[in-house]
Amino acid sequence: MITTPSPDNHVPADLDARMRRLLERLVGRGDVHHSCVAVTGRGHHWAAARGPDDLGLRPETPFFVASVTKRFIVTLVLQAHERGELDLDTPFTVYLPEVAEVHVLDGVDHTPAITLRHLASHTSGLPDHFEKRREGRSLNEHLVAGRDIGWTFEDTLRTTREQQRPYFPPQDLSTARQKARYSDTGFQLLIRVLERATGRSFGALLTERILGPLDLKGTRPPGSPPPGTSPLHTRQRRVELPALLASSNDLYSTTGDLITFQRALLDGRLLDDPRPLTERRNRLRNLPMIHYGLGTMYFNVHRLMTGGRAPLTLVGHAGGTGTWLFHCPELDLHLAGTIDQTKGAAVPFQYLAGFLNAWRAP
Repeated sequence: MITTPSPDNHVPADLDARMRRLLERLVGRGDVHHSCVAVTGRGHHWAAARGPDDLGLRPETPFFVASVTKRFIVTLVLQAHERGELDLDTPFTVYLPEVAEVHVLDGVDHTPAITLRHLASHTSGLPDHFEKRREGRSLNEHLVAGRDIGWTFEDTLRTTREQQRPYFPPQDLSTARQKARYSDTGFQLLIRVLERATGRSFGALLTERILGPLDLKGTRPPGSPPPGTSPLHTRQRRVELPALLASSNDLYSTTGDLITFQRALLDGRLLDDPRPLTERRNRLRNLPMIHYGLGTMYFNVHRLMTGGRAPLTLVGHAGGTGTWLFHCPELDLHLAGTIDQTKGAAVPFQYLAGFLNAWRAP
């Protein structure tokens, strides 16, 4: 194993040592093959990669970001809302009238009541097309096992109608709290709404409105992995999943590009008003350690995780292959990284508190 630090690192020697130890501990797990990690803030920057010598992993190596893409999707949705191209409180069927009967619960079709805001906040009650279905293996089971499989948007709708059941009716968003349940299906619908409302493809919108303006040279639209992309693994076994990754509509990026994007999102370079991202905070029923806003995860780092010091908050998003992009407002730190594991969703949350503690150690 080799640790490769970024030549642009600018941290005190003791902080560098603490971060290296944490990275070594992370990659020393039997279920982690390699990792890229970056933390930036308080006038300092630290990034490094660790993996087998022959992998050639570097801090700037691009990787599949999985559901961190939802931060990009919701940014495009809010941009389009600000431009008057769509409205968050309009039912999605106004833009996609051909999509019918995807939310039929106890004989009642709630599909026409689902707004874009419901989809972006996981409060629609729609099932997640990645999860359990009545017949056959779920997409998540294929991913975890490292089996490649492709699908279309029409397949997603068919699965939702025929193989799954909604969990609850679309929620009343005027109340203080709502039921919320994570559903990738809702964000696939948002992508189609964006394309219909703007007349542009998802890839073109990403390039024209985010990647180009921010000069994110290491970031690519779905289905276009850049050269040298770090490979996914199932524990220590390398897996190739080109059809699954392309079908997911998720991006490829680098830790540096992700942090650049997050900073731009928070400081007003991408949105006139970023406050809608955090307008609500509902606990996800299928991910109870996470609360959710609009395309925004909240993870509370409580005192047991901070060594008794004041609790912290992480705001951003994580992905099912062990990817993350978060901002800690209390410390003004940006964190990004990956472990590229098909069953890696929970692993980063076991180490993010350690990274934060390292940066505020005496």
